[in-house]
Amino acid sequence: MAKERLAVTEMVMNLVLGKNQTDGRVTYFPQKPSFWETDAVQIQPFERATPESQGIASEQLRTLLLKLATSPGMEMHHFMALRHGKVICECDFSPYPRGMWHITHSMCKSITGMAIGMLIEEGKLSLEENIYDIFADRMSSLAKLFRPEITVEQLLTMTSLVTFNESGAVSGNDWLGGYLSASVSGKPGSAFAYNSMNSYVLSAIITKRTGLSMEEYLRPRLFEPLGITHYFWETCPMGVTKGGWGLFLTAEDMAKLGQLYLQHGRWNGQQIVPEHWVEESTRKHVESTEGTYGYGYQLWMEQRPGSFEFNGMLGQNVVVYPDLDMVLVTNAANNELFQDCAMLGVIRSCFPPEYQPHDAALPENLAAYQSLQRLCGRLAKNEPLTKIQSGGWKKQRKGREREAAVCRVETSFRHLAGRSYELQQKHVGIVPLLMQVFHNNMSAGIEAVSFAMEEGHCYVCFREGEDLHRICVGFGRPVQQTLSVRGEYYEIAAEGSFTKDERGRMVLRLDMAFLEEAARRSVYLFFEGDTVELRWYEFPGKAMIMDGIGSVTEELSSNPLLGLLKDREAVESVIHRLMESTIEPVVFGKLEQERSE
Repeated sequence: MAKERLAVTEMVMNLVLGKNQTDGRVTYFPQKPSFWETDAVQIQPFERATPESQGIASEQLRTLLLKLATSPGMEMHHFMALRHGKVICECDFSPYPRGMWHITHSMCKSITGMAIGMLIEEGKLSLEENIYDIFADRMSSLAKLFRPEITVEQLLTMTSLVTFNESGAVSGNDWLGGYLSASVSGKPGSAFAYNSMNSYVLSAIITKRTGLSMEEYLRPRLFEPLGITHYFWETCPMGVTKGGWGLFLTAEDMAKLGQLYLQHGRWNGQQIVPEHWVEESTRKHVESTEGTYGYGYQLWMEQRPGSFEFNGMLGQNVVVYPDLDMVLVTNAANNELFQDCAMLGVIRSCFPPEYQPHDAALPENLAAYQSLQRLCGRLAKNEPLTKIQSGGWKKQRKGREREAAVCRVETSFRHLAGRSYELQQKHVGIVPLLMQVFHNNMSAGIEAVSFAMEEGHCYVCFREGEDLHRICVGFGRPVQQTLSVRGEYYEIAAEGSFTKDERGRMVLRLDMAFLEEAARRSVYLFFEGDTVELRWYEFPGKAMIMDGIGSVTEELSSNPLLGLLKDREAVESVIHRLMESTIEPVVFGKLEQERSE
């Protein structure tokens, strides 16, 4: 078994067995700052305009937003549309606030491609260079003899066929060494095989040739000229910018990158990215996976002729339509990993190849524009999308109902205030598993949960390792706050609700949206006597994660010891259920403290 597959299998087994993984194979060090520690002022914002003034009907954008908001499997966070370099629609979906940076996942690969183009323009690199020559100091002469030639261009087009892939990020600290020593599954350049470690190696090449991390290299060349100052990009344990993931950007700054390519690499009269590189990057170089439209240099081709896309999993996209002079930006937490997904299908249905907008401005349509604005407002506040009837007596009744609901919540929570429960299974973390793995911030395990009321505010407190997470819970509206987890900071919005189950047990549902991420966490707490039962869920959830680690299921079921059992299908079923229970764990706690408030 390859080292990286062994590491993933070990990690999954430790999760199943409830083992503490804070001392994993990859050295952990806190990186991510609080969003509020950086300058939040938007620099070089786009001009805002009505859709009609730019030749697009407000009703068309309203239809698109409705589909995005109501289609199954989609969880939208942010949407922005530009035409002729002006923002004609921006929508933030509750509880995700406007202007906050968001994880981009693989969307940032396209920025890595920009950096390579700049380095080539400076004469410090060529597309034909063999990566084993670039990193000759990392290899013995003998080892190099048995290496095929892999060029920079093959990294850009995802055709290296190196087997050391994304799973290598949990196998140890030396990702570059793992990549350079890995086997190759075929002739490089002969086939498309998406691999985020190709992008990481491109970042390492920039560091090798410049002595700077890729983020440091790009700061004066790309980010500062575009007014992108509010961002954060993670590094590997060796200090190399991850390249293929780990970047946080605001939706407006994502739009700037799309607009830059729409303008052939020019910004405010300055050539930021070489024009010929933009043209070459956005041309199809290789056929990609089934259902997609081809791959260029670290970006995807799109359905409309000449269109392309910076794509990140779960819905982080910058879609560029040169023939329409349009840029669309999305942030989401969809329950699909890949580029060919339902959300992009919705967007394509609204801008099919035959669609042609008006070149000139349309007559202003105040009613349609106001309807679009009202929809954006309701989505931002999580209000019903159906028409709200007016009427004074209904408003009064609604107010009385709200007051009664608040009173019921206070009564229920006062019943819990002062209680502390020690958990019997100490392996669940407050951060979703997806985030733990991507940020290498693995949980020490929650040991206890307690409840408090202070000055009318309700708190659910989780003791996890050396951290005490005091979550202020809103009832009827989410409460935004900063969560510190092992020295890293995450913005969350927490909302709760009370109900009773079929056995008459009081149930507290706590939803925690990680506002900068494509993930959220929910826990249901069932109270009975002096015990509590916690059922944990995350979204994107079980189906997507199980699909992502399907190879691990096969690996475990083929273990020689398990092979002694006759019923292989039963073995696979047991392993599958164990993994599912790890993704959606159930934990029990015993009342250890109750004090008078």
